[in-house]
Amino acid sequence: MDARPKKRSLTLRGHRTSVSLEDDFWREFLAIAKARGLAINALAAEIDEARGVDAGLASAIRVYVLTHLKSQI
Repeated sequence: MDARPKKRSLTLRGHRTSVSLEDDFWREFLAIAKARGLAINALAAEIDEARGVDAGLASAIRVYVLTHLKSQI
């Protein structure tokens, strides 16, 4: 397991951006998008719109994934 974040490319509303996420968070993020029938960029845009100005996108994705997984318990 590699716990170091890796840069991942996304497109939000037509603009390319990148986030640094650990493999475990990225895999769960992809699984959530697939389960919801969404493209990864669509889910990222949804999270981006909901996050506060104090939170970075990568942090917002981690919190989203954690919240989702906790709701499954």
